[in-house]
This record gives sequence, structure tokens and C-alpha cells, in this order.
Amino acid sequence: MYNREEKWNEMKQEYQEHNMMPEQVMQLKQSIAKGKKGNRRVFKSIAAAAASVVIVLAVLPNTSGDIAYAMSRIPILSKWVEVVTLRDYKFENNRNDANIEVPEIVPQIPTDAIENTENAASAKQKVKKTADEINAEIKEITDKLIAEFKENLKDQEGYQSMQVASEVIATTEQYFTLKLNCYQGAGSGAEWNYFYTINLETGERLKLKDLFAKDSDYITAISENIKQQMKEQMEKDENVFYWLDSDDIPEWNFEKITDETQFYLNNNGEVVVSFNEGDVAPMYMGCPEFTIPKDVLKPLLK
Repeated sequence: MYNREEKWNEMKQEYQEHNMMPEQVMQLKQSIAKGKKGNRRVFKSIAAAAASVVIVLAVLPNTSGDIAYAMSRIPILSKWVEVVTLRDYKFENNRNDANIEVPEIVPQIPTDAIENTENAASAKQKVKKTADEINAEIKEITDKLIAEFKENLKDQEGYQSMQVASEVIATTEQYFTLKLNCYQGAGSGAEWNYFYTINLETGERLKLKDLFAKDSDYITAISENIKQQMKEQMEKDENVFYWLDSDDIPEWNFEKITDETQFYLNNNGEVVVSFNEGDVAPMYMGCPEFTIPKDVLKPLLK
């Protein structure tokens, strides 16, 4: 049986031999960075006026000749949310394949849910602004990936795979979270995610810092808990490995999260921190997620 040091050396060798080309890695990083503008969530109720917002998820039309059209309806996830997939970009030959869904968030407010028409108008305006911002980001991300895929089709010798899918991963009467999952393969592969959360009571999209009291050190609290979880997982399973407290490649060690680190709230109201493939662990570990216990964050909340 391998000890952890032997396994680490083996993974480093495999990473060096089979990792994506530097140019491909740079393209991926640029794509990821360009779409990151911080996801926003909230624990508390601030305004009841917009509580009746309905979020409808649809896929943007695409008239390109190599688009396959499909329609499917997912059962209602809550009384405020319905998810409909209308179209996606598809391409496949013996060397290339792509399936890129382009979701769009469309807000609506039921007339029988809000008595005050002024509040209804204000709520709709806020949700529309937030939805427009998110939709613009998603469009920019997916347009870039589609363009990159089409450009790579000119390479007659290469192989590539591009997958983009969306999923509603959490929805309550207080918030709604959409996950955009991206995968790009070219020799080896890379996976990364975006999370978009709307507070259904304010119509706003919030950053991590907005969950916590001013001047509270939530960054350290969350980061230290993640480190503890990493250590516990590695002790229990020798196949689990994180870049933590390593003298071999210290610049890869996980130190702390930032306000731009991806996260979402699960259906239990817990903060879940998500890292992209390769951020805090070897790429075979995928996109690690860490659920932060409520008792860790309770003293720091607003």
C-alpha cells in the first residue's frame, strides 16, 4: 500500500505528464476570471415586499445551424421557482463534442401575491436588474466558450470536449441559487463552477461579506474550518489529498478564502464553499466543497 508521500510524488508526475498545455490553462483561467464578479447570498429577511418573486429559468435562443433544439420541463422546485430548458448548443463529430446550455433568469411577480402595487413595481425592478446582471455574465461566459470551441474546430488533429450545464441547487422562500457547471477537455480536462444566488426578499444578489457583522473576521473562521475538514478527510482516506502545509510546493498551499471565493447556501441555510478543479487539490479531486457548520458562523452573523 502506498504511503501518502509516495502517492503525492506519483500524482505530481502524472500531473506534469498529462496536464493541459500552458496555453490551454491560461485560456481557462481567463475564462473563469472574466466571469467572476462575486456571488451574493443572505440569511436574514429584510423586506417582505418582494417575497413573492417567481424565478423562471429559460435557455436563450440560438439560431446557429449546428444547434440542436430540445424542450424539457423540470418539476416545480418550490412555489416560486420553475425551470424550463428550451435550447442548447450541440456539436459532435469523431474528434469534437459540445453541449452548452445557456440559461436565462426571467423574474415574475404574481398579481395575487403582493397587495401594494408600488411595492410590486419596486420588487420587480430590483429583481429584473439583478437578473439582467447575472444573465449578462452567463452570456459572456458561454459566448466565449462557444467561440473558443468553434475556433478549436480548425485544428484537424486535436480532440476537445466542451460541456456547460445549469442546475437549481437550492431554493427556499428566502433565496434562489443557480449553478453553472463548465467542463473543458483537451487531452486532459478542467472543471469549474459559477454560483448565482438571488435574495427573494430584496431582489438583490449579495456577496459573502453581506452575511456577516461589520468587522467580523469571517474569512479566518471559514478558512480555519476548511483546513480542519481537509485534515480530517486526509486522515480518514489516503486517496484524499489537499495542498495544505506542504513543504514540497508551498506556493500551492491553501491559506484562506477571499470574498470572491465561490459559495452558496444549501437548503439547510448552511454556507457551502466551493473550489474549482485544481484550486486546492490535485485535479483528480474534482471541485471540492466544504459545508461550514452553523455554530462556526453564528457568532459572526448580522
